[in-house]
Amino acid sequence: MKIIVVGAGEIGFHLTRRLSADNDITLIESDPLRARRASEQLDAFVLEGNGTSYQLLKKANIHKADVVAAVSNNDEVNLLICQIAKRVGVETTIARVRNSEYTEPDFIIPRNELGADLVIHPEKVTADAIRRLIRQSAATDVLEFADGKIQLMGIRLEEESSLLRVPLKDLDEAFLGLPMRIAVIHRKEQTIIPKGNDVLVRGDQVFFIVDPAYAHELTAMAGKTETKIGDVMVLGGGLIGQFIARDLNKDVHVKIVESNVERSQKIADNLPNCLVIHGDGTDVDLLAVEGLMDMDAFVAVTGSDETNIISTLVARHLNVPRTIALVNNMDYMPITPTIGMDAVVSKQLMTVNEVHRYIRHKRVTSIATIPGVDAQIVEYIATPRSKITRKPLRDFNFPRNALIGAVFQGQKAIIPKGDTQIEPGDRVVVISLPQATNDVERLFG
Repeated sequence: MKIIVVGAGEIGFHLTRRLSADNDITLIESDPLRARRASEQLDAFVLEGNGTSYQLLKKANIHKADVVAAVSNNDEVNLLICQIAKRVGVETTIARVRNSEYTEPDFIIPRNELGADLVIHPEKVTADAIRRLIRQSAATDVLEFADGKIQLMGIRLEEESSLLRVPLKDLDEAFLGLPMRIAVIHRKEQTIIPKGNDVLVRGDQVFFIVDPAYAHELTAMAGKTETKIGDVMVLGGGLIGQFIARDLNKDVHVKIVESNVERSQKIADNLPNCLVIHGDGTDVDLLAVEGLMDMDAFVAVTGSDETNIISTLVARHLNVPRTIALVNNMDYMPITPTIGMDAVVSKQLMTVNEVHRYIRHKRVTSIATIPGVDAQIVEYIATPRSKITRKPLRDFNFPRNALIGAVFQGQKAIIPKGDTQIEPGDRVVVISLPQATNDVERLFG
């Protein structure tokens, strides 16, 4: 597939890296330093220049492109690029847009005339993920599949968990037939697709496929207790912080700490039910005076990873039950569990997941990765030509580093067993390590 990506910022850079293994990628970037970095580190043809230049787009062979993804930091540039792409016949166009006004139902330009098949708002996607983590306070990660009918929930196991030191094949009895399955184990820096003889140990980050209705039972089995969230402090009043406060404010008391005085005043006007504090979020004394120790949750979403990490660790030290940090530097992800961070989210990673899913939407309905975890979660659609539909699962030599977590037959969700028969049209959630991806693709291709 030929794909043109416009914008080599963090989102465009990571999107190109994700897609370049299986596609012909051309990356356009106007900033010379970013263009040079991309040229040196990515397997893509990099063009330096303005992505709205039709001459440059012709040089990128836009007439032959299957997908154009405009993910620069300028909304208007992204939408204009998508309009140009549609004019020359590009089938799929994607625009990163931060101004939510453009997608409001009453916006003067109808959605179908903006030029983008998919308009993605990274800050809103990130805020939604954080809101899910606040609601399910025992989890390190929560990913939804099949419109929320099944979740992939990450839980870090402590010494009090009853799941420790028991072979996984024997844990089936502990689940008592509940719709859940252990899908991935992240141990130190190793990612494991579990087998029956594997044993869980203290410190493991374990990812369960679970029906959301049974999330509380799973939490109890894992030795965790859910914290009722009534008071939340949000560090950072940018778009993510504002979306979080707006979504939570119906039944949760929210305080926003923002260092910029003009933004503080604007937030106070837009969110009258939210307490806005103007101050330096790195000032521990300020956070303490403003009641950090009385909070049920602390969320750090400033533009600085370092500020988010340090302030979250301070909140953990002060025994705040739930802490969540925005961390966008992918190099930091592997170390966050080792320094005691509760849950982390990445705006870049979530946006890349969403764009990647849409590009592959004819074969899959969802695709995701987890920060710091070397596994891919894909929701495939089985077709009449898929090999996976030809016999029961027990009769397949399924790739060793992959497993099927859930099967959706119509509106029914199934945690599969050996006698499960996948039918054409079924949606199937598969968790796999990179080395098994191609083998899995062949079963569903």
